[in-house]
Amino acid sequence: MKPSNIGGQAVMEGIMMRHKDKYSVGVRRPDKEIEIKIEDYKCTFGSSPIWKKPILRGVAGFVDSLVIGTKCLMYSAEIAGEEEDEEDKQKKEAMTEEERKKAEKKENAMFKALLYGTVAISIGVSIVVFMFLPYVLASLLRKIGASEVIVTIVEAFVKLGLFMGYMFLISRMKDIQRTFMYHGAEHKCINCVESGLPLTVENVMKSSRFHRRCGTSFLFLVMLVSIFLHFIFVLVPVFWVRLLGRLLMIPVVAGVSFELIQWAGRSDTACARFFSKPGLAMQKFTTKEPTEDMAEVAIAAVEAVFDWKTYLKQEFNVDA
Repeated sequence: MKPSNIGGQAVMEGIMMRHKDKYSVGVRRPDKEIEIKIEDYKCTFGSSPIWKKPILRGVAGFVDSLVIGTKCLMYSAEIAGEEEDEEDKQKKEAMTEEERKKAEKKENAMFKALLYGTVAISIGVSIVVFMFLPYVLASLLRKIGASEVIVTIVEAFVKLGLFMGYMFLISRMKDIQRTFMYHGAEHKCINCVESGLPLTVENVMKSSRFHRRCGTSFLFLVMLVSIFLHFIFVLVPVFWVRLLGRLLMIPVVAGVSFELIQWAGRSDTACARFFSKPGLAMQKFTTKEPTEDMAEVAIAAVEAVFDWKTYLKQEFNVDA
């Protein structure tokens, strides 16, 4: 397989696909038509070259994925939901052009506030549940004389247990399972192209639903990297300093994890395949086999931002 630099995410009744400086959102409307939206990708932290440096690009990429992912989820929920009710239509039709512009400006401001508020809450909850809580729970062992090394080891098992339990539980939710089917369609679509096959529904459906650069693999890698890096604080004698140190290490953990998963996605060595196995195993929870109409949405989202025919010709000498 040859990397195509396409990345994506499942959304409500659809898929987001990104390639270089563009991303698209494909959503299946209630009338069964596919709605496609294309937007420019802009880094949340601005266009400074510093955010393209190793480690730092991982921090920027992690935050960008949360912002764009949440934005696309909100958009897809709007498109996949019910049609605008008649009362709202009549109100908009009765507005003057100036009133309509003011209303749109207010809606955009509220959307941005909700977007960044959602991202901030998501990050905060994740830090508390998957970082602080495992350490606090493991620290209770000090009451029976456990050393900091033992506490850190137990913390690792608690952290992994919480993460895997969370993944298992959400994979059992009926409403989430459909989104995970779209997640599978996203992976199948990318694997189809990177295997040198023309992007057809038939080829997509027979491709693998697992991919090394998946966000699930990234999150699992974040767990593992944080476990190893947190051993740095074993010799720190003060509890609150150790806790604060874990918080300050979050950008480093995200940056290192990003570099590792990018390496695993580009490399086909035995070492890369070995270290990719745990993340691929976790994808059994977060990806499901899609239907053909889901594959159609994935194809439409890819074609909106990526010339796969030229890619196949250049990388595989295949005419499609």
